Parts: sequence; structure tokens; C-alpha cells
Amino acid sequence: MDGNLLPTLIFLPVLLSALLPSSAGVLEPYDLLYDNAVEAFYSADYESVVRYMEGALSSNRHVRATRVRCRLRCQDQHPFDESFSDLRFFDSVLRRAACMNKCIEAKVGTQSLHKVSEDVVQDFNRRIPYNYLQQAYQKLQRPDKAAEAAHTYFQANPEHVEMGRDLEQYKNLQGVEETHFVDREARPHQRSFTAAVQLYDKGEYEGAIALFEEALVKYYRADVDCRALCQGPQKFEGQDHLRYRYSLYEVVSDHFTQVLHCEHECVRDLATRPGRLSPMENYLPLYYDYLQFAYFKAGRLEEALQCALTYLLFHEGEEFMEENADYYREELGHDAEPREKAAWYLRRHKQELELLLIGSKIMGAEFTEGNYWRSTGGRDDSHSIPSGTDGWMEYVPISHKKNVTVTSLQSLKEGGPLLYEGVQLVQNSAALNGTQRVLLDHVISEEECAELRQLAHTVTMAGDGYKGRMSPHTPNERFEGASVLKTLQHGFEGRVPMRSARLFYETSERARRIIESYFVLNSTLHFSYTHLVCRTAIKGQQDHRNDLSHPIHADNCLLDPDANECWKEPPAYTNRDYSALLYLNGDFEGGEFIFTEMDAKTVTASVKPKCGRMVGFSSGGENPHGVKAVTSGQRCAVALWFTLNPLYRELERLQADEVVQALDTQHVFGQGLNINPKDEL
Repeated sequence: MDGNLLPTLIFLPVLLSALLPSSAGVLEPYDLLYDNAVEAFYSADYESVVRYMEGALSSNRHVRATRVRCRLRCQDQHPFDESFSDLRFFDSVLRRAACMNKCIEAKVGTQSLHKVSEDVVQDFNRRIPYNYLQQAYQKLQRPDKAAEAAHTYFQANPEHVEMGRDLEQYKNLQGVEETHFVDREARPHQRSFTAAVQLYDKGEYEGAIALFEEALVKYYRADVDCRALCQGPQKFEGQDHLRYRYSLYEVVSDHFTQVLHCEHECVRDLATRPGRLSPMENYLPLYYDYLQFAYFKAGRLEEALQCALTYLLFHEGEEFMEENADYYREELGHDAEPREKAAWYLRRHKQELELLLIGSKIMGAEFTEGNYWRSTGGRDDSHSIPSGTDGWMEYVPISHKKNVTVTSLQSLKEGGPLLYEGVQLVQNSAALNGTQRVLLDHVISEEECAELRQLAHTVTMAGDGYKGRMSPHTPNERFEGASVLKTLQHGFEGRVPMRSARLFYETSERARRIIESYFVLNSTLHFSYTHLVCRTAIKGQQDHRNDLSHPIHADNCLLDPDANECWKEPPAYTNRDYSALLYLNGDFEGGEFIFTEMDAKTVTASVKPKCGRMVGFSSGGENPHGVKAVTSGQRCAVALWFTLNPLYRELERLQADEVVQALDTQHVFGQGLNINPKDEL
């Protein structure tokens, strides 16, 4: 026996005893504090809500930070010996476990007290405590703290309509300033990255460089923390480890593979913003992409070349960056090396992939090696442009050429024929300060507008198309709508003239053909949804309005202004590719259609509705849009959304096509109408 191992065997009981819980308790469990806060909320004890909920959030942060610090410290104190043997390995394992247990319990008390249910974990991940806090602070007349809590909650829950309205109200309250709208849970690396991008967009390259470099340091620090947290208990699906019958090494490899998979997922986790399902595409390489060009603009070509070469570690052979690197080499007269930190990071990542493939085979599970640096979805940074669409909007970086001009690798087409006599092009994408945008007049006549408005007054119902909600976007307006199929049904029943129902059907088809032709699409554009909709200002609720009739949004992705991203994930209608709005009147106040930048604030174009005017555009994050408040009267339009994917065609439209075809057949053969609406509809 190795004499050096004798002390280990002698003191093994001491090590094992150190793994047992101690009696020290210095921190209240956050799930208990959370439960107390919720109970206090329903008892209307708002002072206690604040005390307990703030305590729960603090406790949760403290436990997490303690686990990270202790695991990293004990990992350094008890490294694995290079002269590897079974006993030496388990000696280090036991000592490291004892160290972590002692360290953590000295800070937070017995660890078993801090094991919380999955429901509580999910509530904290979804930032539910901040929803309670904003209401409690509101009741306590603390609007500054309420705004802070509301903003923090809304960052992870941007689809929460009521919270969005609350935030708008807070902005106008006395005592609430812009500085109060902070995200208390913002990740440091993402916060620095976002601030850096904002400076970059303004052309403030030196300031952007400092923040990008700061963000990189914080990213790698966050990666270390994320991996440390993976060393905790793991879930073993379908396996009862109390009755585990496998060998020691199979059990160890099983658990290690779970930990390894968790660590590998840190790449995705660090690129995912709060409340989102999808990571920001190309996230870590994008740091170096921004940096190489920022350094170039700042005249620091050494650093620019180094960052370009680092980017190429992630995407070997990518043409635009190879061209940039060649330019930097030519200007400098020598080559350089990529950053060692990134090179080491990628080497470890590769080793993880290799081990995961081995571990997955042992566990009998499947593991697919994917590209973690590029994710499904679009990239939209300040030196990127849309490169085309096949149902998904992809973005391609623009090459920074030697002559320092920015040129597009590929341009989207527009300017095709308008097909119908009298239709007039008013503004194209350039005039509307965007991409894939068009404004047309005289798409339909005054008489057709009047007939469709009369149809709307008869067939539309409050909340139709909005899941029954009469005021889905603002409490100050009433929304009423009807589909093509519904109007045809009313025509069959004699409740509206069949001619008017057919006009709605034919007008929407005219709009579809014009959009398909103008944008020179290579495939058929299918209906995704068609809606005859009117929004009416509610009398007595228009004084001092500061909201929008329809908040700024994109049609096929979830707009995230802070991240300068649009997430193609539910509940967005991700299969929509083009949108159009055909206006039926202009005799109302307000109601202008607006395009904005990705910040959802900077208006790039405004359209005043009038009869026969149609605005069309691609449905992605390149075209954020909204509607200003309708403060008097009623605004009516035909709203249309289209898809290039035939699998996502509107079912009601297909049924309406069959009905119209049957009607035409009956007319051609001079037969009486013999269609059962219920069968056809």
C-alpha cells in the first residue's frame, strides 16, 4: 500500500463525518420567506409582504453565491493529483465534499433547509416575487420601488399586458424617474453588452470598446459560476438511485455525464435573456465581431486583428471575417494570434463534447452535437442586414471592405408590378426609412371602402379575433372584428348582402396578390389570417391619454428592445412572413400607423390612414410597428397576415375558398343555391 495514503485511510471517518450536517443556522430558507410573503399579501399586510419578499430574494441570492464561492474555493484547495490512482481520486473527492459542506453550512446553515420545491424555483426564475412586490409597494405609496419591481418583472414577462400598462402609468407619476426603471436581476455581462451595443450604434467606439471588454470579463466569470452551480444534485430521469444496481463506476459516470451536460448548457444559458426560450444567436462570437470593428474604427488595428482571429476560432473560414483579417494583416505588415482565453475556452468546450458523446453511450441516451454558437433565428446587429427569407428571417454580416465602405452581400427585392389599374406607389422602403416596406394608395375605391365599412358595422363583434377581449390593447378603445368565413356565413343567412361578403373576400385576395408581386417573392404567399377590424375611441376616456392603440411589436417574433432582439418563439406567430393593412377610412382623430427602431421608441415612419391606402411589410423584427391612440371616432381596416409556408395556411380561408367556388359553380350552371352553410362552414 502507498504509505502516503495511510493518513487518508486513518482520517477517512473524520472526512465522512464532515459531510454530515452541522447544527449552525444563520440564514432563513427563501422558500419559507416566500410563503410568508404570499400569505401576508392575501392578508393585505403589505409591510410584511415587502419585508418577507425582499428577504426571500436576498436569501436566494446569498445561497447561490455561497454555493459558487465554496465550490470554487474547495476545488482549488483539493485538486485532483496528477499521479492518478483510485484512492487518490476519491481522497480528493471526499476532501472536496467535506470542504464544501463545511464552507456552505458556515454561511447559510444546514443545507437541507435550503432545498426548495421545483414550483418555488420556477416562480423565482419567472420573477413572480417582483409581481407581488410591485403591488405591495404600490399599496404602500412607494411608486419608485413599485416601478423598479414592475420593470424587473416585465423584463422576463414582456407579454404581460397589465404590467406593461402599469409601467406606462408609473412613468407619469410624481417622484418616479427614469433611473428607477432598473432590472434588479439583470445579468452583469448582458447589461454591459447591451450598454456597449448602444454606444457602438452611436459611433462612440472607444466607450463601446471599454464596455465590450468589461462584458467579456463578466461573461467568463458568469461561465465559471454557472459551471460551479452544476456540481449540485442532478436529476436522473426514470432511475431510482435508492435501489441502483449498477457498479460504482457506472454510477459515477452517470452522475458526471449529467453534470457535464449541465456545464455544456451554460453556453446557451448565458446567451438567453430573462423570460426567453431561445438564446441570442452567435452570442459570444458576437462580442469579438463588435470589438474587431470598433477597434478598427478607433484606429487600433493590432487589437482589431486579434479580435477578428478570435472570432474565426468560433467560425473557421467565415468569408467576411477572413477578408477583414487579411485587410488588418496587410495594413499592419504582420500577423497576430487570437486571444488565449477564447482559445482555451473552445478547447474545453471540445473536450466536453467528446466526453458527452462517450457518457451518453454509456447511459444509453442520445446526444446530438450541435453548433452552440449559432442558434435558429435571426441576427440583427448594427452591421447586419436581412439576406432573404424562407419563412425564417436570417441575417448575414456585412463585410468591412478595404476601402472602408459597407456593402450589402445580398439585397431583398421589391418594386414588382402592382397588377391592378389605378394602384399608386406612394413610398417604398427607402422613403419609409426601413426594409421591405411599402405604402400604396387607391387599392380599392371610395365606394368599396363605404361598402366594407357598412359590412363591418353589421358583422363585427366586440372581442372577435382577440379571444373575446373587447379592449385587448388599451382600455380606452373598443375592438370589433370579423373573419372572411364569418361574413360569408352572414351572406348565406341573408343578414348581409352576399355581394358585400364577396367584396371582403375579393379585396383580401387583391391585397395578397399585390404584396406577393411587389416584393417579388419566389413562391406563393398564403393567407395566415384575415380580419375586418374596427377600433373605436371610448367616450369619456380620452383625456390625458399617453398610451398606444396597439403597442409597438413585431408580427412573427417577440420584440425585446433592451436586447435589440426579436425572439422567434411562442406566443409569437412565428410562421408569418408578410403583413398588410388596408384602410377603409380616415375620418377619425389619431390612429396613425408607425414604424419604429428596435428600441420601440424611435419612430422611423408614420402613416395616416385613409380609404384605399395600404401599408405592407415583412413581419419580422426588422419592422417593429404600432398604432397611435384613436382619440375620437372609429378606425376600420382589413388586416392581413401571410405565410410562405403552405403548412400554415389559414384553415378558415381554405373553407371560404370552397364556399366561393361552390357559389361560382352554381352561378355558372344557373342552378339554385343548394348549399348547407353548416356543412360548408
